[in-house]
Amino acid sequence: MDTKEILKKVRKIEIKTRRLSNHIFSGEYHSSFKGRGMTFSEVRQYQYGDDVRAIDWNVTARYNEPYVKVFEEERELTMVLMVDISGSEFFGTSQQFKKDTLTEIAATLAFSAIQNNDKVGLLLFSDQMELFIPPKKGKSHVLRIIRELIEFKPKSTRTNINEALKFLSSVIKKKAIVFVLSDFMDTHYERTLKIVGRKHDVTGIRIYDQNEVSMPNLGMVPMLDAETGKTLLVNTASKSVRKGYEQYYKKSVEYFEKTFTHSGAGTISSRIDESYVKKLLGYFKHKGAR
Repeated sequence: MDTKEILKKVRKIEIKTRRLSNHIFSGEYHSSFKGRGMTFSEVRQYQYGDDVRAIDWNVTARYNEPYVKVFEEERELTMVLMVDISGSEFFGTSQQFKKDTLTEIAATLAFSAIQNNDKVGLLLFSDQMELFIPPKKGKSHVLRIIRELIEFKPKSTRTNINEALKFLSSVIKKKAIVFVLSDFMDTHYERTLKIVGRKHDVTGIRIYDQNEVSMPNLGMVPMLDAETGKTLLVNTASKSVRKGYEQYYKKSVEYFEKTFTHSGAGTISSRIDESYVKKLLGYFKHKGAR
């Protein structure tokens, strides 16, 4: 893909996702996530019903009448987008690859964050750290993130969510809103996710294709494992082969849902032919109402 083509694709994604974030998600995003804490705003005269613990005794003594400290929520947040770019994301049997849907969702979330004057960072991972862009503000920064999501070529095709979460813990010290975008065809990340979940507000966004859920009966079929690069001849006519695959797939989905829930993290699952807009909006509304 040449530079002109990349810029054209970036622009196309910007137009689509920015419109979504401006008109749909900005308000929901704003109300769904709390600021880092309370910061001092001003001192005013005590009013009936004020918490006596908020009385500023120094000012009260100076003016010989009660004054209270007023605090307001510190709204500025940091968002980190952790995006899986392993080989399995280059799969899709309907309109687009899982990778394309992950890119659109990440861009929508990034534009929602800058609408709220928040910082956004990007972490691309496979079974190793592929790229880390530290959190910053601004449209040009978000456009760089989209460009990397489109054109970055990973060194590895495999997945290791655990290693990605460990790296996140080492580089992001203050509380952040973390979105992990993947198909979650991986396990053994429960312990690290619990540690990350204690500090950060984490949401796992699982993107999948309908044809990954069950294996169709097509007889003997050569299948490429996108993560290992190996081609295997699979007898899809065999009921036991199809059943074994379905059980394996079901276990990985159950692990994702159970692990994130037990870690206090949120989950969203969306097929690539579904409207991720409805899924995100429903999630934000539910989170904001809690």
